[in-house]
Amino acid sequence: MKYDEIDKKLLEELAEDGRLSYVELAEKVGLSRVAVKDRIQNLKEKGVIEKFTVVINSEKFGKQVSAFFEVDVEPKQLQEVAQNLADNPNVASIYQMTGPSTLHMHVLVEDFQMLEVFINNELYAVEGITRVESSVILKRFKSRTGYKL
Repeated sequence: MKYDEIDKKLLEELAEDGRLSYVELAEKVGLSRVAVKDRIQNLKEKGVIEKFTVVINSEKFGKQVSAFFEVDVEPKQLQEVAQNLADNPNVASIYQMTGPSTLHMHVLVEDFQMLEVFINNELYAVEGITRVESSVILKRFKSRTGYKL
């Protein structure tokens, strides 16, 4: 699917501030409010814009520990294990990967004690997991949600 420079500019502006009004966006791209609304609706219908959301700073909301996990799973239990982990409120994201590890998972918890509880009670308890490796984030240099044009 091909998009013109105006579509790209609209997406860039919305990625920076999803609360911009159609009028504000129209001023930025040089179109009418109605034309901007139609373009955004088209981008939503085509699935380019999945949703409008807010980004919450997890640390300021009490989730002080951020960790990544590489989880190996028995192939026959992959879907069940992945769904089980995805349903856990501490799991921020989970992906099936190529390479030596089956699942790549990002977890946010309040502190190291809760990380230990998560690992021992909620991760090791899942049938089908054969190996777990984890890395704790010390400092974030860049974090982005979605695709950057």
